[in-house]
Amino acid sequence: MSRSRRTKRVLSVLLLIVGGILMFLAPENIWIGAILFMLGLAMEIAGLVLRRNK
Repeated sequence: MSRSRRTKRVLSVLLLIVGGILMFLAPENIWIGAILFMLGLAMEIAGLVLRRNK
């Protein structure tokens, strides 16, 4: 992965935003909603890990 701090910062913010949107817009259908929510949560965690490992 790129060692640029700016690239990591932009990617982490993008992952946090997309993860939050996926969690917010997850439908009430239990299976699709759960899958989208977990995907959003994984993106949030990945964004936080990227932000922490500067």
